[in-house]
Parts: sequence; structure tokens; C-alpha cells
Amino acid sequence: MLERITLRLAAVIALVATLALGGCGYNDIQSRDEQTKSAWSEVINQYQRRADLIPNLVNTVKGYAAQERDVLTAVTEARSRVGQVQVNPSDPASLKQFEDAQRGMGSALSRLLVVAENYPQLKSDANFRDLQAQLEGTENRITVARKRYIEAIQQYNTLVRQFPVNLTAMVFSYQVKPQFTVENEAAIAKPPTVEFGAPAPTPAK
Repeated sequence: MLERITLRLAAVIALVATLALGGCGYNDIQSRDEQTKSAWSEVINQYQRRADLIPNLVNTVKGYAAQERDVLTAVTEARSRVGQVQVNPSDPASLKQFEDAQRGMGSALSRLLVVAENYPQLKSDANFRDLQAQLEGTENRITVARKRYIEAIQQYNTLVRQFPVNLTAMVFSYQVKPQFTVENEAAIAKPPTVEFGAPAPTPAK
């Protein structure tokens, strides 16, 4: 008899605890936190997609413009720096380092594509055209992924600041997450529009 009462009491306590946690926002915090993780994974996936295009892009340009060593080296080094960053999105310093590396990658790519304007044969190369199209598509995906992540962080941070959810967040050590900032990266990273087949300036000798 005592055992049955104990089991029922435990069940009631568990039920009350579940309702209390739900009512104080614990489940909402879990949901928002998972959304930020999922959104961040997509950001990483799209940046990795861009990085994976770099070797083929560099080799294609090198085949027509090997003399552009500085630009080719800059892209390769920027990709290497991106690969060396061990990013923790919950650490502001780590996130800033990641942002800077990706911004540098976008800037180097932009310079590479500008250089390609001076080489009509390169611009007309089918492989280069395909790589550029993939790069443009990837930049668009990066923009969308970043936007979704920024929105997910905003929703999470708003939730954990609200009363009484902020009390629950404090108890379970859920803190405000640092926001992802892009500053001028979107403008830097966006590949220039290339009109294939249009007259191009003669490269300097």
C-alpha cells in the first residue's frame, strides 16, 4: 500500500514538475536553442560549399592567367585561413575570428573574378562559367543561411531575456548568444556580374 502511494506521489510530482517547466518557458528555450544550432549548421555547410569550389576555380584561372600570382595566392591563403578557424558560435571572440576569415575569403574571391574580366578566353571557358555560376548560387545560399541564423539568434535571445523565462534560463545556465555580424561582407563577397562575350580590356604587359 505504501509503495503504491509513493509511486502515485512520484508521478504527481513529475507531472507538476513537467507542467511547471513548460509554464516557465523551459521547453521553449529548448526549442529555440535547437533552432539556432540547426541554423548554424546550415551556415557552416554553405561556407564549406564555397570553400570546396576554390581549388577548381583557382586551377581554372591559373590555366589562362598564371601570371596573376598575387591574386591566386591570396585566394588560396584566404581559404587556408578559413580552414584553420575552429569556430565556437557561443564564443564572441571565436565567432569574430570566423567572420573575419570568411570576409577575407569573400574579398579575395571578388578580386579573382575581377581579374578574370581581363582574359576573354578564360571568361568563355565552359568550366569557368560553370564554377562562377556555382559560386554565385552558393553566395545566395550563404546569404539566406546567415539571415535565418541571425533571426534564430534574435528569437532565442529575446526569449531568454523575457520574464519569467529569464529566471528559468538563469537556473539552467542558458545565456544570451552572440549575434553573427556580416558588416560589408555581402557586398564584398557578391561576385561581379560578368557579361560573357563582351569586349574586355587588354591586360597590361
